[in-house]
Amino acid sequence: MTSSSRAGRPRVSSRETLAEAACELFLERGYEATTVADITRRAGVSRSSFFNYFSSKSAVLWAGLDERISVLELGLRRAGGVDDVASAVAELARGFAPDALALAIVNDVAMGLSDELARDAALRAARIARAVAAALHGSGTERLEADILGAAWGGAVLGAVRSWARGGAGRTDLAHEMVRAIAIVRGH
Repeated sequence: MTSSSRAGRPRVSSRETLAEAACELFLERGYEATTVADITRRAGVSRSSFFNYFSSKSAVLWAGLDERISVLELGLRRAGGVDDVASAVAELARGFAPDALALAIVNDVAMGLSDELARDAALRAARIARAVAAALHGSGTERLEADILGAAWGGAVLGAVRSWARGGAGRTDLAHEMVRAIAIVRGH
């Protein structure tokens, strides 16, 4: 009889495996009652493996969007105005697959992380707002207007993510929700 796994070798770890374990535990025990050690134990990996993928427990939920925001920030450095901002924001949503964040948004109460999600969403909205404001100001928009528009764009991105998740992330497309959010910010 042969076995497909070798003795002494850890299970293959991945960001998805850890995120799945974390979400299961958040649903079972609640966010606050779940530790990184609990997550790694459930996933069958070491604590150091966890930190190869995530900087913190909350990063499990936000990793996918954070990567997209980093790309957005880079793209906005080359932005020449509102049209470029709209294109960069639309690009953020293309091909975005349902992940731990979408699950957490629709199960925030059951997971006991409503306040955590609100805090973390505000940080991401502010990050987007700063990048958009800098791009707009750099293209000649007056500072106050750039700051206000930046905040609107940050809110639009997070609003689209929440709408997408609540609409059934596997049944709806984030890109569609982002187009709607962009139209709202642009006044259309």
